[in-house]
Amino acid sequence: MKRLVGVAVVAWLVAGLSGVSSYGDAYYLYRGFPPPQDPQGVPSGRFVTVQFRSSALHQRRSYLIYLPPGYASAAALGQRFPVIYLLHAPPGRPDGYVLAGALGVRADTLIAAKRIRPFLAVLPYGKSGVLGNDTEWANTKVGRYESFVLDTVRAVDSRWATKPQRAYRAIGGLSEGGYGAANIALHHPGVFSVFESWSGYFEQTATLPFAGASAGTLQMNSPSAYLPSIASSIRHRPMRAYLYQGAGDSYPVAKLVRFAHELRGAGVRVRYGVPPGGHDWRLWRSQMGRMLTFASQSFGGH
Repeated sequence: MKRLVGVAVVAWLVAGLSGVSSYGDAYYLYRGFPPPQDPQGVPSGRFVTVQFRSSALHQRRSYLIYLPPGYASAAALGQRFPVIYLLHAPPGRPDGYVLAGALGVRADTLIAAKRIRPFLAVLPYGKSGVLGNDTEWANTKVGRYESFVLDTVRAVDSRWATKPQRAYRAIGGLSEGGYGAANIALHHPGVFSVFESWSGYFEQTATLPFAGASAGTLQMNSPSAYLPSIASSIRHRPMRAYLYQGAGDSYPVAKLVRFAHELRGAGVRVRYGVPPGGHDWRLWRSQMGRMLTFASQSFGGH
């Protein structure tokens, strides 16, 4: 009898630990939200993971792409689609936008309601394997991750039915990805015409992948510092931007507001906001629809 009780206790403990582990895994994936699911009657887009060779990183890498409902049949008829590239933060993964942010569900719902046009969303996987996967989405000693994003753009344009002009290409990201989106877009205004910074920042410091970097390198990777030097070239290429952060974020709101005004002074059409919230998926999920709508409205230079 004791043995039977012991076996039962062990089984209960194993089941309990398994349940705790499953809950922990689910929380990590969904960040406390229920698994995303389209409302009844709303056509679903689909996600595809694609591998390709990155010349910048000298290895095979991957991206996750959202294809809107009806993509295959529309592409077969010759329709082409705008694209937004979304950069994750360390140690995150591309599917954070899907599982915690409900990107697919929000896009499907907005498309069904005709509030946004169908477009593609591409989520590059920026894992580095060092420094907690911190890359700053920049070209540093950790790797050429800014160039990797451009490799991704070329790979996407060569495989999918995209509109390859800058007017139909946006880039955005959250936290470090928000910094990366601003930095890459301003470095490459001939590639992107729209950028979004979700809880990002606009200056770089000599830490992590930039440890030991020269003052010049830090300046050329600090959008707030180098913006005046590129303002004249930006004025010749229409650009739109949306910057936001939570009111409870540790990053000073004054810096976001100042950078928004500096962008306006350089000729960028800017919106910015400070909604309630912190630096987490509760905020980013709540703003997902707004950011998708802004991108849709901005494509084509509208």
